[in-house]
Amino acid sequence: MFLPQEVIRKKRDGQTLSAEDVRQFVAGITDDSVADSQIAALAMAVYFRGMELEENVALALAMRDSGRCLHWADLQLPGPVLDKHSTGGVGDVVSLMLGPLIAACGGFVPMISGRGLGHTGGTLDKLSAIPGYNPFPTPERLRQVVREVGVAIIGQTSDLAPADRRFYATRDITATVESIALITASILSKKLAAGLDVLVMDVKAGSGAFMPSMADSIALAERIVEVGNGAGVRTSALITDMSQPLASTAGNSLETAEAVRYLKGDERNPRLHAITMALCSEMLLAGGLAASEDDARLQLEQALDSGRAAEIFARMVAELGGPADFVEHPARYLAPAPLVRPVYAERSGFVAAMDTRALGMAVCALGGGRRLASDQLDYRVGLTQFVELGQWVAADQPLLLIHAADEAGADEAARRIRSAISLSEAAPAALPLVYQTIHRR
Repeated sequence: MFLPQEVIRKKRDGQTLSAEDVRQFVAGITDDSVADSQIAALAMAVYFRGMELEENVALALAMRDSGRCLHWADLQLPGPVLDKHSTGGVGDVVSLMLGPLIAACGGFVPMISGRGLGHTGGTLDKLSAIPGYNPFPTPERLRQVVREVGVAIIGQTSDLAPADRRFYATRDITATVESIALITASILSKKLAAGLDVLVMDVKAGSGAFMPSMADSIALAERIVEVGNGAGVRTSALITDMSQPLASTAGNSLETAEAVRYLKGDERNPRLHAITMALCSEMLLAGGLAASEDDARLQLEQALDSGRAAEIFARMVAELGGPADFVEHPARYLAPAPLVRPVYAERSGFVAAMDTRALGMAVCALGGGRRLASDQLDYRVGLTQFVELGQWVAADQPLLLIHAADEAGADEAARRIRSAISLSEAAPAALPLVYQTIHRR
């Protein structure tokens, strides 16, 4: 007889849960036979006691199996099924270019993405800025788009890893979100449900990262790589820098427009390009689509230069309900903010540090991000033309441009921005874009 309190007791006392313990507890989360108080108790026990690798694998798999799983074998796709997941940040628009790039190189990308919350922008919100884009196609339509186009970027439906949704909601109100074991299981349950062959993680470090320290970012990346491989998906991770916004823009319509410019070759922010190429290269190598790093880079550059990646993005948008000419004429469909205002430094100096999280919260203050999951977004607002770390800024030079709905929003954002960007007499040491790549031991 299954008793949830006995599973809680075992973990509280530091014992290792069996795969059956985990499976039964997750089944109880799914069918509501386990109470919220019991979920909270187990989450707190895991927070303090942690999980062995085998337990963590069992939890990720059980939450995966709590709902529908995607399968691709019957489609006989001529390439591997791959995906990337980022722990998020500010100006992290990589997914919009990465999916089409991988598809242009022979991969198939069913990317299940989330909405933004707090200072981090959500891939789903960026695509939802496109009129008509449907991020929740039927399973049959998703499979058709992935087969015919090579990529579909969609949202998590209610039947995908439903146990994770309830588990996370309980963690969110019981101060147990920060558990590395539970973060790992939450991320992987959804990615495993997508039926992937390969997963590459982008774990951020720096002032805009989800994890509070470099050590925590590395620990999370190592655990995800271990659990992902233990669950049967070839998983690796890159630790990348989020000490400043990644793109030249932050805000939903603004980032979507930047992704189009990137794919068309009109503008490619060097930092954004470097991270996109690093993640795509890792995916091609892990998926057996490239023989070497040089081969991967060559394929990716050809996909960009030929226009193939841009064409695939355009097809994905059209197949999921967006305008057929979106890539050719994005300005027709992405409404601008009514007010654009520069924010000036109060003195001259080198950009010494950025509180990237605070910059993300400035976007939220403009209406471009969520404090609560139920918040409605203003897709038009955001920030553009960021100065960069180490750059010399004169007192009459803008730190960035604010795109706002009104003067009050612009004033609040400007206040946050001036507090978030520090100037000094000396330039700071340059930071690497990729700190570390982690593979299975």
